[in-house]
Amino acid sequence: MAPKLPPLPFVRTVLKSFMSESGLEPRLFGPHLRITNAVPGKVDFELDITKDHTNRLKIIHGGTIASMVDLGGSLAVASMGLFATGVSTDLNVTYLSGGGKVGDKIQATASCDKMGKTLAYTSVIFQNAKGELAARGSHTKYVTQAWKSQTGEPFTTPDGSEA
Repeated sequence: MAPKLPPLPFVRTVLKSFMSESGLEPRLFGPHLRITNAVPGKVDFELDITKDHTNRLKIIHGGTIASMVDLGGSLAVASMGLFATGVSTDLNVTYLSGGGKVGDKIQATASCDKMGKTLAYTSVIFQNAKGELAARGSHTKYVTQAWKSQTGEPFTTPDGSEA
């Protein structure tokens, strides 16, 4: 199911909805998070790290990165053409090296690894300002209702099966 807009403007529209309808994303990310590219199944985004994103060690907080895995997984699902992006069933983050401090930019790539009738599996990788792999995450989303909200009728998944 393809969105009416090309992937980049469509995913930006979904992000705009998160920023206007959610309580967390606008407070945590505000204008500091940007989508830089989107193609079906893949979204690149970045965050300018501010004090609000850091822990008491003055580096990016693990919770900020975990929230970016959550949002990134949703945006990866959106890149597949779904405006409603489902609900989380599982989220995991592995922290590999420092993500950055105030004034740095952390870059992320979210991928929709598999989209089915019931679940979507996504992954997100993060690079710090030095280009090092800072963290990686996975996010599983329950998408049955998201598919149905598109049309209100049975749908065909990207693999061609009908639900």
